[in-house]
Amino acid sequence: MKYAFSTLGLPGALLDQSAALAADHGFDGLELRAHPEEPLHPGSPPAERAAGLRTLTAAGVRVLGVAGYAKVAAAGADEPVLAELSALVRLAADLEAPYIRVFPGGRDLPEADADANAVRRLRAAAPIAERHGVRILLETHDSHRTGAAAARVLDRVGHPGAGALWDVLHTWLGGETPERSRQALAAHLGYVQVKDVASAQELTPIGLGAGVLPLAETVAQAVAVAVAGGEAWLCWEYEKRWYPDAAELPGRLGHGREQLGRMVAAATEGGRPG
Repeated sequence: MKYAFSTLGLPGALLDQSAALAADHGFDGLELRAHPEEPLHPGSPPAERAAGLRTLTAAGVRVLGVAGYAKVAAAGADEPVLAELSALVRLAADLEAPYIRVFPGGRDLPEADADANAVRRLRAAAPIAERHGVRILLETHDSHRTGAAAARVLDRVGHPGAGALWDVLHTWLGGETPERSRQALAAHLGYVQVKDVASAQELTPIGLGAGVLPLAETVAQAVAVAVAGGEAWLCWEYEKRWYPDAAELPGRLGHGREQLGRMVAAATEGGRPG
């Protein structure tokens, strides 16, 4: 199992600062938020991308994924969405990242229409992503927050260039158990995002293991997928960017990494879940 955290937890941080924190606390990679306010994004010129990759490589840290904001299930024309996907894929390829993250975004549409949009766009973009050595991951989020809902789309896409990003908060809010999520997503899973919150009504990020999310069970299911399919990643998404009153992430990184390591060890020693 490998470990990463999202730069969403470090608003305003420079890339070298994020990379140093990752390396110093035993994280193997970073999930880079791909927004214009961040150091690297789809509008970054080639020289900045190359410099960013050199910075990360020097720190011994890789980019796990580029976290984009394309909404593949949303209403509207396909062309702008496909252009956004293409730009994210090129950025990920330049940073030697295996994944990009996209959202569903079809909450205002009937389920069938949202599904059709996502299937059509992912079918068009997945072969392009695969040619670049990148996989597009549909996050369990908003209109498709459960593993079952994401898998409903990905089963129809049926292409290795498209997969799933399992966000434990959203599958939990959707009423899905970790076992059910794993059963739905195992054939599609790219990586798992972990986090913790105090309750379904209080979503301010807190330290891993201090809240109500079923993290140990989720990690056990992620280990089961790793046992079945090889390398797997856990990525801590600490949403400091959206909750400025949350504690600073750097002070929590060491304990969080230890917590994840203990959960993985316990799941490995306990055997593969059913």
